[in-house]
Amino acid sequence: MLKNLDPLLVPELLLSLAQMGHADIVAVVDKNFPAHTRGGNVVELPGVDAAGAVAAILSVLPLEAHAEPAVIHMLTDEGGESPATPKMREIWNKAEGRVIPDKGVGRHGDEGFYALADDAYVTVRTGEDLPYACYLLIKGTL
Repeated sequence: MLKNLDPLLVPELLLSLAQMGHADIVAVVDKNFPAHTRGGNVVELPGVDAAGAVAAILSVLPLEAHAEPAVIHMLTDEGGESPATPKMREIWNKAEGRVIPDKGVGRHGDEGFYALADDAYVTVRTGEDLPYACYLLIKGTL
């Protein structure tokens, strides 16, 4: 039992966040993302939306401040933002106390979300229902 930690920070997730270094990536993805197919370290938070997961993670993880973007998000196939992204932007800006530079990318291609997510240190698959609610959080320094 630990004090002052968001209960969504399950032991497997806390361990991964603690092991990460500067510029390592946390992928927070919706329930449709093929997290296990893509391989790597996956933490399941099936009863949690992406906003709750990101808020919990950013309560202990600093975002990148010296390179842009600090957050990468998946765009729809038509090139628009996920309906989840405006709320997410409020969460990461509030958590850091500043405007966080972010960038939207499509799903496919060498610079697409799937390819970039393959480099994540940990993937947190949520129970998020909103489409394209997938985010890459780039760890900063204290």
